[in-house]
Amino acid sequence: MCFRSSAWCTMINTLYLPEIREMLEEEDELGLREFCTALHPGRTADYMAGLDPGERWRVLRHADPFLRAQIFIYFDHDSQVGLIESQDRQEVADLIANLPPDDRVDLLEDVDPAVIEELMPLLPQEERWDILRLQAYPEDTAGAIMTSDVAKLPETLTVREALNELGRQSQDLETIYYLYVVDEHDHLRGVVSARQLVSRLGKPDTRLVELMEDDVVAAHVADDQEDVARKVARYNLLAIPVVDDEYRMLGIVTHDDVIDVMREEATEDAHRIAAVAPLEDTYLKTHLVTLSWKRGMWLAILFFTGCLTAFAMRHYSSIQQQWVWLAWFVPLIISSGGNSGSQAATLVITALATGDVTLADWYQVVRRELLVGVMLGGFLGAIGFVGGLIVLHSFHDAIILPCTLLLVVTCGTMTGSLLPLVLRRLGLDPTLMSNPFVAAVMDILGIVIYMRIAMLFLE
Repeated sequence: MCFRSSAWCTMINTLYLPEIREMLEEEDELGLREFCTALHPGRTADYMAGLDPGERWRVLRHADPFLRAQIFIYFDHDSQVGLIESQDRQEVADLIANLPPDDRVDLLEDVDPAVIEELMPLLPQEERWDILRLQAYPEDTAGAIMTSDVAKLPETLTVREALNELGRQSQDLETIYYLYVVDEHDHLRGVVSARQLVSRLGKPDTRLVELMEDDVVAAHVADDQEDVARKVARYNLLAIPVVDDEYRMLGIVTHDDVIDVMREEATEDAHRIAAVAPLEDTYLKTHLVTLSWKRGMWLAILFFTGCLTAFAMRHYSSIQQQWVWLAWFVPLIISSGGNSGSQAATLVITALATGDVTLADWYQVVRRELLVGVMLGGFLGAIGFVGGLIVLHSFHDAIILPCTLLLVVTCGTMTGSLLPLVLRRLGLDPTLMSNPFVAAVMDILGIVIYMRIAMLFLE
């Protein structure tokens, strides 16, 4: 991926692509090798963005296997899939073997199954088993996003032995933020940092069991990925270990995977709040039929609630015919209720997502939104009363507006706050209670409240 603007990427491609292609034509191995090694792998990938798959692969051949995988990671997803499906199977298998375990599993999900069948026998047995094991975990769980490349040290090692073992493992590890201490059966016992090991060089015979912290924050392999991300954020971790039912160490979820999870979950929540079923692909890559269906299914529900609003209006048609001016303020009433409900729903949904609010806090949420609804309703009611006096020139008629706004806005905040809590209690995603849906519900309630108060004052 490109870390800068598209204009910047275009500029660097224009400057460097001719030179890269010239080196390819001249088969300048020294120049291509230097190109692969001189820059950060991400920048190298940026400079190759304008090359076709064949040219990219020819450049990558001049990097050592580990660096080749590092550059490959920064290609966009479609380019990665294209290279895997189009290039020599053995060379591709060697590349896949050097990718981080979690990245290669995610990548292979989008590769042609026929190609995967050809590649799997070419992979080393350990990597092949690892891929099959990670693919077996349910989607959106800790097991599905973890990497099995983790620094594990036996609890019986001394500091000197641990540093030697760490040096042996380091080239095969994605990260060594934390060093996990396990027993002979791989049960997680504790964690130490590389800094702790280095600081104990003066006492190299100290055993890890004496040095480690045994109060380890861990995630279960079946935990939802959003819960894992929330736990990492709460404890300010760079990585979190993943364990099974017997507390055996299976892998780790690193901070970059957590960022991806948070971005994915935020995107899904934003789609649902806008009454759109979450897209499985990017907006531009989603087929028009799929895009129409994911939006249309919710629009149909909202259309139905709109019909109920029309029925409510028809039910009170007699009083509207008698008092025509009531219709003038209908948009004002229903928009106030819908907007206040949408505000409350958004705040509660966000608080539930971040863990600031739990179901146990329902009473506090309801009490706060009731008080806020009364304050907002009173404020808008005062403005509405002044506007009603100006338009209607009648105190008796104008008083209907503040009374209605007070009840409608209060009802809106209560509805918007309660519905997400009810959905969470039922085990559903609170974002299903999207802003348009809350607004549609309040349209109906707003009409009913408005007309009932009008009948109370006018009849």
